[in-house]
Amino acid sequence: MADTETVSFPQNRTCPYNPPTGYRSEHRGQPVSRARLFDGRTVWLVTGHAEARSLLVDQRLSSDRENPDFPIFAERLATSSLRRVELLGVDDPEHNVQRRMLIPSFTVRRTASLRPQIRATVDRLLDAMVKQGPPADLVESFALPVPSMVICALLGVPYDDHEFFEAQSRKLLRGPAAADVESARDALDEYFHVLIGQKQATPGEGLLDELIAKQLETGAVDRQELVRLAQILLIAGHETTANMISLGTFTLLQHPDQLARMRESDGLMPSAVEELLRFLSIADGISRVAVEDIEVGGVTIRAGDGVLLTTSVINRDETVYPAPDELDLGRDARNHVAFGFGVHQCLGQNLARAELEIALPALFDRLPELRLAVPAEEVPFKPGDTIQGLLEMPVTW
Repeated sequence: MADTETVSFPQNRTCPYNPPTGYRSEHRGQPVSRARLFDGRTVWLVTGHAEARSLLVDQRLSSDRENPDFPIFAERLATSSLRRVELLGVDDPEHNVQRRMLIPSFTVRRTASLRPQIRATVDRLLDAMVKQGPPADLVESFALPVPSMVICALLGVPYDDHEFFEAQSRKLLRGPAAADVESARDALDEYFHVLIGQKQATPGEGLLDELIAKQLETGAVDRQELVRLAQILLIAGHETTANMISLGTFTLLQHPDQLARMRESDGLMPSAVEELLRFLSIADGISRVAVEDIEVGGVTIRAGDGVLLTTSVINRDETVYPAPDELDLGRDARNHVAFGFGVHQCLGQNLARAELEIALPALFDRLPELRLAVPAEEVPFKPGDTIQGLLEMPVTW
């Protein structure tokens, strides 16, 4: 395709809950098109729902971050692009082995057993907000601590260390420079090496303790693999849901009719959460590399080509979702790809759903007059080259 038919990727959103307008340019009008990265490399951009679901289960697309052709869409990540990323960045059979050892801790039944603990965490944080009084930053006071406390309890990571690992997570995901990303990875590596040693000396009851006993000490995994698995679980376990809670709250405040609908019906929450996941699509850019030629959407993706699947547009495909740009909490949105699809579909999706189903209604029940403390257009949100969400959210009540 000619350069005039490519779109730059990533782009910043102009509204925190809507896709970048450039990804949906009318002149492109096709489910698989071309995009240009920061270094001039041209890759395939997938925006069609059917095409995305087909590709995400196609073994000819690889998640291997050590493949030199794997697409890197942020300059700060280029120097570390060949570093192994456990679980998310490996293919089967390695991926299947890692996933199988973790699945028991993230089943629907296991998540259901955690709901009382999640509710207690939410109530405790809301108590603290009420006691302190308005105004508050919802990100710092509520949206971030909820999933951070929950994943720490699940893994057996001391929450007292949250300021450290949250800061390293921010550097890892947003940089801004390559040196920041590298230093964050090194710091988290060292942290988990030390923590694993402490747990070997004095075992606890978290998932990390189980992995040490059943996987590390039996020789099923080595220490470095366990360190990087722990990193992935900790970072993904709090960053994504924190963004969903804050951005979900912001979006509901901007759609008062849907907020009223949610508050009037407790039974609406499961579908409301699915619709918010579809509508917000905070993980907006799933990366893959083709290892064989693939025919899809009227084009041929060649072996070695990079592929980016932009979930914010895929989840607004009007052939699947009528009036896709409207927030409709009663919609059947279960076929969204906000958690990905196929073998790499998000392992923690049941936990994320539970946290959202508990946190959002509890927040509005406890603070029925909750509102933004600044005009909506002044609420800062994240750039397009990372997980989407709010940097802060000043609120009052």
